[in-house]
Amino acid sequence: MTLNQLGYFYQAAVLQHFNQAAEKINISEPSLSRSITALENELGVTLFEKRGRNVTLTKAGEIFLEHVTQILDDVTRASNKMQQIATNGGHIDIAYVSPLAREFIPNTVRSFLSLEQNKNITFHFFQDITSMNIEGLKKGSYDLIFGSYSANEPNIEFIPIIKQDLVAILPIGHPLCKKDEIEAGDFQKYPVLGYARHSGLGKYTRNFFKEHGVLPNFICESPDENGIASLVAKDFGIALVADVDTIHRDDICIRPLISQETFSHTVYMGYMRGKYQLPAVQRFIQFVRRMYH
Repeated sequence: MTLNQLGYFYQAAVLQHFNQAAEKINISEPSLSRSITALENELGVTLFEKRGRNVTLTKAGEIFLEHVTQILDDVTRASNKMQQIATNGGHIDIAYVSPLAREFIPNTVRSFLSLEQNKNITFHFFQDITSMNIEGLKKGSYDLIFGSYSANEPNIEFIPIIKQDLVAILPIGHPLCKKDEIEAGDFQKYPVLGYARHSGLGKYTRNFFKEHGVLPNFICESPDENGIASLVAKDFGIALVADVDTIHRDDICIRPLISQETFSHTVYMGYMRGKYQLPAVQRFIQFVRRMYH
């Protein structure tokens, strides 16, 4: 059976007259009759009985009408929902690394939703390390991800969004606080707190030490700057972290690295190349591009 057949049946059942139903849906009465007959043959039941010029539903027809009414209502709701999504509604699933949870994601999404045309868009938020977020993006669980760049993902479009300088954070009163700038070699002299090694920043900072021939004594790993800064403040060690709002607190000392301009970390927005994106997702991508470029 087809949706057209269900619509023809519904109109004939409501009007109880084939000719009037045919006129309302702008087809000929013979076409309507043939469609109803084909539907009855497919279902194996008689749906209408003739009463002069009118028709009435059989018991089977009354039962079928209940289901057809529900189906047509569902189709109407689905159509209305799609129209809403195509114009000013929709839903976006985004995943991001934990350092972006405090300021970047809330501020960006709030700014986007403050625009009148975006007020009906909803979001779901997910938080994990970059590698896991990439897997979720490829599986279709997320529309967009925010985190580190991955060179081995040719099907993902990575857009650079923000650049974060890397700085050293130290306990108040630490000997290195007397220096204006910190050298890579200084990290070999003291216990070091680091990012989780499989995270984007974990890999990046470890690569920084490797390039400078430094073998730090990592005593602890944490997924974000808040956890690292809290341990540094309690004199567990020193750390190399991204310069974000979380580390600017009274109980730690922040120092730049020598030649700081070469030591920075870039946050990227990523989405699948060539994949259809809902209008809401497309608008959010363009919004982020404008906001941070």
